[in-house]
This record gives sequence, C-alpha cells and structure tokens, in this order.
Amino acid sequence: MGFLSDDELARLAPAESTIFASPIPVQSVSSDEFLPAPQTARQREFEARVKAIGSELARHQGISRRAFFKSAAGMAAAFVAMNDTFGPLYVVSRAEAQTPELANARAATLKGQFIMDMHTHFLRDDTRLEGFVRSREAVGRAGWNPALAGKPQTIEDLKFANYFKEIYLDSDTKVALISGSGSEDPRDWFLTNEMKAEARADVNRRAGTKRMFSHAIFMPGMPGWLDKVDRDLETLKPDSFKGYTVGDNTNKHLARHPWHLDDEKLLYPFYEKLVKASRTQPSLANVCIHKGLFPPSTTRQYPDLVKYADVRDVAKAAKDWPQLNFIIYHSGFRFTGGAFTTGWEQFEKTGRVDWVTDLAEIPEKHGVTNVYGDLGQIFAQSTVAEPRLCAAMLGQLVRGLGADHIVWGSDAVWTGAPQWQIEALRRLEIPEEMQKKYGFKPLGPADGPVKNAIFGENSARLYRFTREQRAALDGDAVAVAKAKYDALGDGRTNLAYGYVHRGA
Repeated sequence: MGFLSDDELARLAPAESTIFASPIPVQSVSSDEFLPAPQTARQREFEARVKAIGSELARHQGISRRAFFKSAAGMAAAFVAMNDTFGPLYVVSRAEAQTPELANARAATLKGQFIMDMHTHFLRDDTRLEGFVRSREAVGRAGWNPALAGKPQTIEDLKFANYFKEIYLDSDTKVALISGSGSEDPRDWFLTNEMKAEARADVNRRAGTKRMFSHAIFMPGMPGWLDKVDRDLETLKPDSFKGYTVGDNTNKHLARHPWHLDDEKLLYPFYEKLVKASRTQPSLANVCIHKGLFPPSTTRQYPDLVKYADVRDVAKAAKDWPQLNFIIYHSGFRFTGGAFTTGWEQFEKTGRVDWVTDLAEIPEKHGVTNVYGDLGQIFAQSTVAEPRLCAAMLGQLVRGLGADHIVWGSDAVWTGAPQWQIEALRRLEIPEEMQKKYGFKPLGPADGPVKNAIFGENSARLYRFTREQRAALDGDAVAVAKAKYDALGDGRTNLAYGYVHRGA
C-alpha cells in the first residue's frame, strides 16, 4: 500500500543507489506521497563540493569524514558547499566550517531557540503502509544513519518511539503537533484521531509539561462526518482540526468525497461548530488545510482533483468566517515530484509560483487577515532542489501574508529528523538582487524577529501557548532526556527516508 502506483514505483530506486551521507540531502528524496525529482546538474555539483570540503576539513581535524559531518562544523561546511553551488543564499562562513569551536559556539547559542513544529507525522501500530519500511531500509544502506546500517528495518521504525527521538532529541524542536491523514479505507488512516489524542496525553504526562498538540482529521461528505466532529470535540478535545480538500490523499483513486472550503452547504455548519467550541478552547479556531503537492504528473493522473488541490476556495471561506484562522499546509506549493525546475522557470518568467503566489495575494485582494501559510514540504523540498525558488517563495509569503502569518512545519518524520531544515531556515537569506527586483524584505538573523516569528511565536499565539508554559519546558523530563542524549549520544543524525529517481 502507498500513494504511488506500481508503475510509478518502478521508476524509483532505493536511496542507497545514489545518496551520499551529507548533512543536507544531495538530491530530492520522497516518501511514496509523490515522485521524487531526478538529481539535477546543480545537485550533482553540490554533492561533489560537499564531499570535497568534508574530506579536506575532516583530514585537518584528524577525524573521519562521516564523524565530521555529524558535527556543527560539518553542517556549516555543507552550507558553504550550497553557497558555492547555488549562490550566496545561506549565512555561513568558511571560518565556521574550519573551526569546531566557532561552529559549536553558534550551535549552543541557538539551541534554546523556541521552535514549535506544528506539522509532524508517525504511523499507527497496525498500519499497512509498508512502503515507508522500504524507504527506511534504503536510508540504512545509504549510511545516512549509522545506527540503521546492517539492521533489518520494520514498520516499527516509523512509529512513535523513533518519531519521539527524531523530533525531540535529534533536533532543537521544543513543541510538536501530531498530524495525520484520513482515508476512505479506515485501515489507511496514518493515525486515528483517538491515537493522536492518546499519544499527546502520553507525552505530556511523561514530560510534565505541554510538549505535544494533536489534530483531529475531519472528512466532509463522509457518512456521519459531522457527528464524528461532535464526538471528537466532546471526547478527544483536539487542539485543532485538519482536512484534505482532495478527500482521500492517501488513496487518491478512492477519493469520492473531495470538497471546497467555501462550500456553504457542506462546510459552513462545521465552521459554526468550531466558532462555538473556540469560545471555551480558542485553538479550535484554527482550521488546518492540506493544499498543493499536486505537480503536473499527479495532475495528469488525477485531473478531476486538481481544482480541489489549489487555493481558489480559501479567500471566500476566510472572508465569510473572520472568527477562524485558515492555516494552509504546504502554503499551496504545487511543484513537488520533479517539477522544481518548472517552478523556478515560472517565477523567472512571471514572478509567480503556483499556488503559493495566489495564497500570498489573498489578504490584499480580499481584505482578510486570517489566512496563514505553513512551510511543511514547501521548505524542505525547495531548499534541496532549488534554493532560489525557496527564497522567492518565502519572500512572497512574507510580503503577502506577513511574517506574523507564516508557521513552521517540517512534515517529519517523512523527511527525517528536522534539524537540517531548522538550520537551513536559520541561515537562509533572500539575495539582495531578488530583494531589489521584487520588493522582498530580508529574512534577517537566525534568531531575529522574522525567523523567531516563523519558528514559534506565531504558532504560540495561534495555539495560546503561554510564556509560563514555555518556561516550564526548560526543566521538564524531555529537557533532561535531551541533555543526556546530547552528552552521551553518537552525534546528530540528519536522516531522510525515501525513494530517489532511478535515472538520478
């Protein structure tokens, strides 16, 4: 079972056939949610550069290249190679890459940065989505995680225990939200709403603090769906709701109930329930909506669903329901699955990117202030494939939605431990020539107001996460566990699970 057909899977290969164990992926890696892009010429150039600089600096430090790439200096070296390949997009110096003390000091300074990752996943115990296991085995053979090398992988490695390790121990993430995906086939929900609520309760009980939030998935049009919403509100107390307008995103061939956000008959009764519930639990005003991730290849396969995947329905719903916040996951980013070049070429010619630009223009065109953009996949995928496109899209989102309306999400664990994504945003800057040409503002320092807002401040506001709750994290059980892990562990891992294009 999986998102891709047998024919599509036949075009892919295990990641170990090409992937080099770099702190930053050297090519696009996907789960089986979409087809990964072939390795581009620039990505091949980056791979050569990162290998060379890693070998050189590891030799100077008297350690192996693999050990070097686990260090803060190794991460800096990878961003030096990115700049040498794609242009000056990331704030990093060769001195940082060459000097472990300098790199470690920077990492220590940023370690306490408040990061709320409100877009994460793991799989249920009885899942039958076995495609993720094959992805993980490929990662082990590729050497991305030495702990996986030579170790048979099972579906257990994509369940809760490893999820907790990667989110809370292998990254600087402080708070996370468990998301999910529903299906017409009950067996193929990543997690039931009950499972997400149970995991949230377990983590928060063990931590002694509020470390975890959870979604409830809603599926408009399914038999009894509004009654299920009522039951979930009463018994599970979700922190917010999430929906997929294409209907069944896991099994698109089964998607018999796609819907639009502005369907007054179908959706507006649901919004009424959220407005009422938010009076006592304010975070229920947050409506999280999966949009985008629908490249030309997927459009050809499911042409009837494309009108539900774009953002045409966001503005009216937001205007009709100012009491709610519409958080658009992936910011409507369309060009996954080998279409990054298409996205960059489109931006160069027109100054637009499907459907990110459309989303960014909604506030000005429609006079609303309750539309937000989530960075799950849009950031990870474009940073690896075409960082200029990544910078352009962030420039548009900040200009159109505002830096206070962009929220951090990594979509981990599908893309592995999120630390490399965190480092990429900390270092990313929009090139000056792009700022001047398009009127984009700089993103600023790693812990400056724009990036702090994106990483955590905006979600803290949306989910009413208080200063007192944040302060309590410093000494809780998770903080103690991470301190021990950092002191005794084998170093940071930067994993990515998945497939690569066979022709790469």
